[in-house]
Amino acid sequence: MSMTGTQSGTHSGTQSGTQSDKQSDKEQIRLRFMEVDSSNVADVLDTMGLFNQGLAPQFAPYPATAGRIAGWAYTIRGQMTPYAMGGDADKMTACQGLSPGEISVWSGDGEGICYFGELIAIGMKERGCTGALVDGGIRDIRWLGELGFAVFAKYRTPVQSIGRWRVTAWQIPVFLRGASAGLVEVKPGDFILGDEDGVIVIPAAIAENVLVEAERLTAIEKNIRIELKNGLTLAEALKKFGHV
Repeated sequence: MSMTGTQSGTHSGTQSGTQSDKQSDKEQIRLRFMEVDSSNVADVLDTMGLFNQGLAPQFAPYPATAGRIAGWAYTIRGQMTPYAMGGDADKMTACQGLSPGEISVWSGDGEGICYFGELIAIGMKERGCTGALVDGGIRDIRWLGELGFAVFAKYRTPVQSIGRWRVTAWQIPVFLRGASAGLVEVKPGDFILGDEDGVIVIPAAIAENVLVEAERLTAIEKNIRIELKNGLTLAEALKKFGHV
């Protein structure tokens, strides 16, 4: 083998290893986020001056037993527009870009229609997508539950999007309805966390720092619960641990 070939092979192997390491690190962060509450994350973001990262309270899990969503945002945008029946090729193309550990984040002006149902969800799960966040409608809820694919959406509806709503772009910044502000920006790669309290968006650049502080608050809360169970009064707990 020539020196050039050796150098090329080494460089390629190094790049592959680095990408694999990054993906592993991101997955570890994602799994750690699964162990903290959105409320603690919201409190941390407040201390950092990011007061409007929570999404509107209408976002709810489908089915109700779906559990949490936690992953890196892969954004998809669409709009209401009449078109001939026969499917939305761009929707399929967009979903094919999903990677393991990502949450598909759907935005648009859809009213009364579902952005996707069971079959699209199957395709997303096959690609390692860990759930979906939908600023619009969803259907096939029973089958989504059996599939084990968690979705947080604004509403449910039996009405399909074909002929009514279509995908227009993906992996661009999108805006979803917020809890304390009109709209919340979600950029590709931001972190999405949804649980019983609602959904919050963590900017990618600070995701790990937010996680570390949220884990610290989680540990304090666990100790408070233990102390209260052992007979400590709330006033004594607040004096000992401070406001949480």
